[in-house]
Amino acid sequence: MSAYGSTPARPLRPRRTCHSVPGSSEKFLAKAPTLAADQVFLDLEDSVAPSEKESARGQVIRALRELEFPEGKTVVYRVNGTDTPFFYRDLIDVVEEVGDKIHAVMLPKVQEAGDIALADKLLTQIELAKGLEVGRIGIEAQVEDAKGLVNVEAITTASQRMETIIFGPGDYSAAIGIPITQIGGAPEGYPGDHLNYLYSRLVVAARAAGIQAIDGPYAAFKDEDGLRERTRLVRALGLDGKWTIHPAQIEVVNEIFTPTRETWEKAEAMLRAYDEATAAGSGAAIFEGEMVDEANRKMAERIAGQGRAAGYDA
Repeated sequence: MSAYGSTPARPLRPRRTCHSVPGSSEKFLAKAPTLAADQVFLDLEDSVAPSEKESARGQVIRALRELEFPEGKTVVYRVNGTDTPFFYRDLIDVVEEVGDKIHAVMLPKVQEAGDIALADKLLTQIELAKGLEVGRIGIEAQVEDAKGLVNVEAITTASQRMETIIFGPGDYSAAIGIPITQIGGAPEGYPGDHLNYLYSRLVVAARAAGIQAIDGPYAAFKDEDGLRERTRLVRALGLDGKWTIHPAQIEVVNEIFTPTRETWEKAEAMLRAYDEATAAGSGAAIFEGEMVDEANRKMAERIAGQGRAAGYDA
């Protein structure tokens, strides 16, 4: 049983915060293991200039080989897109050298299920050739344009390696024509939230596939109020985590994606009441004046699991 009340094809790793670490910066790479983010991903794509792609790849390999990441931290690296001349070397070189050090590979700008199938087959070939456990390395996929969103259901189910579907707000805004220049922000002129449809579609596709849905970055790293507002929004819509691009953002995002202890304790108490009632032959329980049935149990189990994953212990 997973933290979310169902058994997915793969483990649901901690991903409240997914922190981007430029692969071209030795300084930032060295700090990666010390960050309080649930996941760190070493980036070879947007944060690396074209002239630095090859050297950054080598730095990421050295970092993964030499750094000691704490137990429980999810370690990922982002390759360049499948339509670039960098993709195949990013995937092959890093996985051949340090495939045992990573949990997943992140694919940017995914437009169709074939992008996932390509990475899946290459990973399998590398694992077989290098004696790695076949299928252990997961895949994270970023949806960043209209074609990716149209195909999101096929993308999430394209491989048993799939672990997350990620929203890329910058490229998506440019591709769709949303009049904004701040990555992760909201434009003026719309009475609600302009991304509700997208977030809901991503979450539904993720849940149907048994994987996680992750929001992209909020670039205004000094705007804590704005970060809180956007993070609360995606948390309310059911997403599992959010990217951070500055260490100061990690605590805020972790806090919002962690149920309060009071909320966690209530969920655990509700589960106990339901278990006692069903053990006595009843299909429902009374808890704090409310009828609790199987649907309530599933909601409480999700919250309880998130609290346990965050370190709460009765």
